Amino acid sequence: MENKNIIITRKIQLLIDSEDAEVVKQAKAQLYQWQNICFRAANMIMSHQFIQEQVKDFFYLTEDIKLKLTDQKKDEDGILTLSKEGATYHVLSQHFKGQVPMNMMGNLNHSLLSYFNKEKTAYWKGEKSLRNYKKNIPMPFGAEVISKFSLTPDNRNYSFKLFQIPFRTYLGRDKSDKKIMLERIRTGVLKLRASHLQLVDGKVFLLAAIQIEKERHVLDPAVIAEATLAIEHPITVKIGKYEHAIGNKEEFLHRRLAIRAAIYRVKKGAVFNRGGHGKKRKMKSLDDYKQQEKRYVEQKLHVYSRMLINFCIKHQAATLLLVNQRAKEELAKEDPFLLQNWSYCSLKEKIGYKAEKAGIQVIVE
Repeated sequence: MENKNIIITRKIQLLIDSEDAEVVKQAKAQLYQWQNICFRAANMIMSHQFIQEQVKDFFYLTEDIKLKLTDQKKDEDGILTLSKEGATYHVLSQHFKGQVPMNMMGNLNHSLLSYFNKEKTAYWKGEKSLRNYKKNIPMPFGAEVISKFSLTPDNRNYSFKLFQIPFRTYLGRDKSDKKIMLERIRTGVLKLRASHLQLVDGKVFLLAAIQIEKERHVLDPAVIAEATLAIEHPITVKIGKYEHAIGNKEEFLHRRLAIRAAIYRVKKGAVFNRGGHGKKRKMKSLDDYKQQEKRYVEQKLHVYSRMLINFCIKHQAATLLLVNQRAKEELAKEDPFLLQNWSYCSLKEKIGYKAEKAGIQVIVE
């Protein structure tokens, strides 16, 4: 049966909801401690899962060793005292219980095991390396640990408690649908699923995973849209006798190269900038330009992918075929210019996400 729901993510800035500076300081220190534990735990989980799968290659073990990665209680040939997921959870419990909420460890264990199972075939073939997590890893948690979710007195933000830490959202001049989504969560129209907390440069962000229904459109399974991603036009789509070019080289690539040129000039002149706070102050203008480039590219790719999906919906295409996309990505890896300036993978991800939301199947050729 087709799943009618989809999970979308919204990044929302959070503030510690307290006027006491000491409370805010302690709360942030607690979050950073949890983040460090999640970083250590994540790499520990992946290492244990990898070793479990590799046990069969330990040919020097005696013949009496049973080599079946299952719970011994369920299978007499099993070598585990628990399930695979239970085994790594037990390891985390032994190392970190009392230092971090075990709800966080349970969700981390579950999500990483899911990634591992999806990618393990690629590990054995040498196509992918084992995931390695950094110290800025997002911290997962279940939606059930959020309590007292309510509107703030100014009716502009929302407050809640997470692991007994008081938070409130900071939506600012929100031009997206974040406030609408949060209000629907508050009223029970939408459901919040297992989400993440992320710490970036001293700021706290909620990566809210929200369950919504897929859009309902009249689509014809017999209609197939063929899309080509290229430099001259970011997307060219063809449906029967209809063909449409989305964006152009001058609009996207030339503008991006202009920003890159500005970055190069600012980088050369950064040595003459006034200091006072070391490298951070000297390089501030350079960082601003890099963020500008990132925002520009993200905005353009969102617009292009939305225009493509709207075109498919208009012509009732139930299937979207990305023509020769794998070959183009391989060529892009060999061409330094394309690799640095053309965001094939990011555009493909945005197309896939929007297509799934609209109920359109994407096939990468």
